[in-house]
Amino acid sequence: MTEQMQSEIAELNLKLEEIDDPRRSYAMVSERIRAYRAHGYQVPEALALIERRLASECMRESQGR
Repeated sequence: MTEQMQSEIAELNLKLEEIDDPRRSYAMVSERIRAYRAHGYQVPEALALIERRLASECMRESQGR
């Protein structure tokens, strides 16, 4: 993972901390992942982990937990 990618992920994490709605956060992360794939880059593992965590949060919230 390049320094630029690390920087982008760190910046994204800061934005995600300010958002209370996991669905919005998930949408932002998914958009970033799509952008990496569209440009032919491998998705950084840290970003994939964030996506999985947010997907779990969304599922828990939709089930009222």
